[in-house]
Amino acid sequence: MNSFWTVVGFTARNKFRGKAFIITTLIIALIISIGINLPYIITQFDKGESSAKQIGYIQSQQEQDAGTATGNSLKAYFDAIEGSKIKMMAFPDKGDAAQNEQLLQDSIKDGAISGYLEFGDMSDSGYPAMSYKSEKLLDISITESLQTALQNIRLQTALQDAGLSEGQLAALQAPIKITTLQIATAGSGGEGKSSAQQGVNMGLIYFIIIFLFMAIMTSGQLIASEVTAEKSSRIMEILITSVAPLKQMFGKIFGMFLVVLAQVSLYVCVMLINLSLPHNKSALSSFNIDLSAIDPMILAYSLIFFLTGFFLFATLYAAVGSIVSRTEDLGQATMPMTFISLAGFYIAMFSISTPDSLLVKVTSFIPLFSPYVMMLRLGLTGVPTWEVLVSIAILLVSIYVAVYISAKIYRTGVLMYGKRPSWKEIRKAMKAYKI
Repeated sequence: MNSFWTVVGFTARNKFRGKAFIITTLIIALIISIGINLPYIITQFDKGESSAKQIGYIQSQQEQDAGTATGNSLKAYFDAIEGSKIKMMAFPDKGDAAQNEQLLQDSIKDGAISGYLEFGDMSDSGYPAMSYKSEKLLDISITESLQTALQNIRLQTALQDAGLSEGQLAALQAPIKITTLQIATAGSGGEGKSSAQQGVNMGLIYFIIIFLFMAIMTSGQLIASEVTAEKSSRIMEILITSVAPLKQMFGKIFGMFLVVLAQVSLYVCVMLINLSLPHNKSALSSFNIDLSAIDPMILAYSLIFFLTGFFLFATLYAAVGSIVSRTEDLGQATMPMTFISLAGFYIAMFSISTPDSLLVKVTSFIPLFSPYVMMLRLGLTGVPTWEVLVSIAILLVSIYVAVYISAKIYRTGVLMYGKRPSWKEIRKAMKAYKI
């Protein structure tokens, strides 16, 4: 047992002391910090854009001018909205279309307005034909806001012309609210999960799936590269004489587990520190996130599927790494495992909106996919307890089989140098080795 912990300590210390590991970890932590604070950083560099955009129009002296009436209606509409991102600015009529155009363009150059509305002849919509002109390419958000405003103004005018009272107008325009609840017909029942609880669960599932994917990809590559590096440097010949292959393999897996756990924990701490900053904290408070709404069973299942998924992939990566003698060939050898892990990750991520589809139900019982997909089902749908237990049992059996096969491959592969051994050679050597 002492030799097992010796391998664990050696593997962990070797990685923690590596400059490449430290630099990579710090760079990723920096990227996470920048990503979380990016909206705030953008606002600091572009504070002017956060204020309301001024839209100009020509206010004619003629009372019957349709363009002026439309511009005035838009001005009254946006002025009545508190915190509106659009404000209308009227400019006096110069009496000539060319002079009006020049006046508005000069105002854009001076920064007084972002763009301006130009009115034409009356159209079938009840408003004059309009063109919005600005220096920006495809400034669609402004035109969409103006179109929405005009539709609301037209509806408001039609309702007032119908002779409805203020109370009737308010009742007609009052929003209709429907509460969404998630129930579990196959589980323990209950009143169901509210929208806030569903939102928290969805956020948690996102985090767990990404966390598991990062841990599997990072640890798998580290384990495989560690074994291959020791083979290529001939250190393996010394280690194999002092430590049993099975202890050596599990020592490396557990050592890398501690390394990845420490690395990902650092990333989580960096995320929490950045999210607790005043500007991010105030932004999150608007979402009304209540962490007490998290189901404790989701956390328990996430721990189970995380550990089982991690050790299943880790043993397979160790076996693959043991049959590669050169680090140059490692990427090609681990590519199938990488694609399998990516497949499970993408199935879970792209099925967030359809967690009860047949694909999700089937893959939640396939060992290499179930750590991702079953967590998706548990967080977003009601899953019968027996299905969860069957999925866990299949995972445990798969881990046992993977450990048995990987131990044989590892014992055989670590002492095979030169070209990559064929499957026939590996099977022959595996038959001669008894675990």
